[in-house]
Amino acid sequence: MLDSMKDSMTGNDPIVPLGAAYFPLPAGRPTRAYAFILVPGFTLLAFSSAVDPLRIANQLAQQPLYRWRLMSETGEPVASSSGISVCVDGPLGPVDRGTPIFVCAGNPPRAAASPKVVAAIARHARFGGAVGGICTGALSLAAAGLLGERRFTLHWENQPAFCEEFPTLTPTVNRFEVSNGVMTCGGGAASTDMMLALIAEDHGAEFAAMVSEMCLRKVMVGIEQEQRSSMSVLIRSRNPGLLRVANLMAEHIEDPLPLDELARAAGFSRRHVERMFVSVTGETPGDYYRGLRLDRGRNLLSTTNMSLIEVALSCGFGSVAHFSKSFRARFGVAPTKFNRSIKAARPSTG
Repeated sequence: MLDSMKDSMTGNDPIVPLGAAYFPLPAGRPTRAYAFILVPGFTLLAFSSAVDPLRIANQLAQQPLYRWRLMSETGEPVASSSGISVCVDGPLGPVDRGTPIFVCAGNPPRAAASPKVVAAIARHARFGGAVGGICTGALSLAAAGLLGERRFTLHWENQPAFCEEFPTLTPTVNRFEVSNGVMTCGGGAASTDMMLALIAEDHGAEFAAMVSEMCLRKVMVGIEQEQRSSMSVLIRSRNPGLLRVANLMAEHIEDPLPLDELARAAGFSRRHVERMFVSVTGETPGDYYRGLRLDRGRNLLSTTNMSLIEVALSCGFGSVAHFSKSFRARFGVAPTKFNRSIKAARPSTG
């Protein structure tokens, strides 16, 4: 099986599988190449979520839009965090300047900062090549001194330790970032988000939306930008009491709990909870709670055919008017207009 995987991933000939779905693009589109460096413990989900949208794009267009090449330090197969090894095309080596290189990492994060991997990334960037990090791959970019003023991200679980090691660098809470030749994502399904954004740049939003549909994604590209919404800010605070209250809020979206009840359940006074939230998030507990509920509402509007009243009630609002007013205040657009724009962005099924 591993041999057949290697044969199918040589990167020498683009893979253009046959499929029932078809999205015509003008003939003769150039083939864009990507390279992926796999490091021990890389996340298989994040890696496959980055590669498969490229394969699906080729399949939909029935053209070699993309090709990819896999590398490791030694050229030997690399064991993922799930214990499954993946064969590569060869060892680290020079890559054409026009080919972006992604470091695919996971746990342990330090594997991404291997001196050979860091040197390869630094060399590629020095000669003008684009570089990227998937899951904890941003660690190699930081070690190579490539982040600087650029926006970047990595998996929320690993952000606290990253900030300890690189105190002058601050990752965003977003699922992915593309900033001045550096592409990073939190891994998992965010890898697909990032690749869909790159595909949209190459071949248009409608084609990227079709690739997204083929991935059976419920959320359209760009709708959910943050990895864990404002929860990631609380995780970075390392405050277990604050997390207890926030988790209670997240468990009671449809039936919001009064602040006094939240405080009692977490073992704190109301005033102490208020101080914790303002100190860490800059928001009162009420504002934070309302934000969670409105974020859920935006998600439901984006991913379901629920009516406005159904969405409002599911988010703990007693009326459409109250929900609409709060939604507009948070997102700058009325939920009815937001809903229409989402539906217009979806590819026609007719």
